[in-house]
Amino acid sequence: MTKKKPFLHVDGNLSDLGLSNLSEVYKSKQSERKLNDGFPVEKALRTVIRQMKAAGLRERTISDYDLHINNFFNVTGVQYMEELNANHIYEWLASMNVSNSTKLIRLKCLKAFLNRCFDNGWLESKFWKNIKIKVDTPIKEGTTERDIQMLLSLLDLSKFVELRDAAAVLLMYQTGIRIGTLARLEHKHVNLDSCLLVIDGGIVKNHENIYLPFDDVLARLLAVLMDQNEIIRRERNKRNNLLFITKNGDSVLRSPTNNHISKRLNMYRKEYGLKNINPHALRRGFAKNLLKKGANISLISKALGHSDLAVTTRYLHLGKEEVAESLRKFL
Repeated sequence: MTKKKPFLHVDGNLSDLGLSNLSEVYKSKQSERKLNDGFPVEKALRTVIRQMKAAGLRERTISDYDLHINNFFNVTGVQYMEELNANHIYEWLASMNVSNSTKLIRLKCLKAFLNRCFDNGWLESKFWKNIKIKVDTPIKEGTTERDIQMLLSLLDLSKFVELRDAAAVLLMYQTGIRIGTLARLEHKHVNLDSCLLVIDGGIVKNHENIYLPFDDVLARLLAVLMDQNEIIRRERNKRNNLLFITKNGDSVLRSPTNNHISKRLNMYRKEYGLKNINPHALRRGFAKNLLKKGANISLISKALGHSDLAVTTRYLHLGKEEVAESLRKFL
């Protein structure tokens, strides 16, 4: 039977053998191994963008994600999702030389991206949830009936472009549709007999079908516009069926961020001093007009195509005078 050799106790300094820092080397290797096993940020962004495209999000939204998230990772130097923490977000925000409003927009974009990463299982907690930026939000006015009448009195409806612009302004004010949806409307979406927009979800931000009524005055204006559209298409040999076109028969939407009608409204604003003639003011004017006439928040939210009542509440941001006037009705 072979006897086991007793364990030998070693005395003396072994630093010359290079063994004294084995623990640190081991920890470093473990850390490196863990890091290499992480999920690369580039892959995360590519995957999220692919998911967004599959969900049908707008190209501009996807472009904003790509721009701001890439900037975030470039500033912080983060390479793997597992490295991320709240300090990286604060570092990124501190690097910006922009207003708090702009910072808030970019932070919302980053948070939306991180929420998707959490849902995909790449992050263990929502450490970004309580990171906020204080912004003093000014009261945004909506277009009023007076603004509309003022603009219409200045336009020459015998000219095709000004006729088209008048119809666009009235349609946004009476239905609250977004400028992007307006540019994609076709003749088939307009029911002149019922004075109704019948819009399929394919051209609406929330992808839901919606019916929106308009008045007789706008119906007559749209009927003339549609006749003129057909004349222009025949003369220019264009095959589209768009409701709002240029004088050459092309789409008014040149790119997601280049809308011919938006530019025309901006021109009117400068030329005639009409500060509330723009797509956002028209949409807000539609919402505030409904509220003033007694529509409840749920109905207004549905008409605006909002998926959350909180968004509609913020959209209707009322001034102190408007709140007081509304409360007076209940006295």
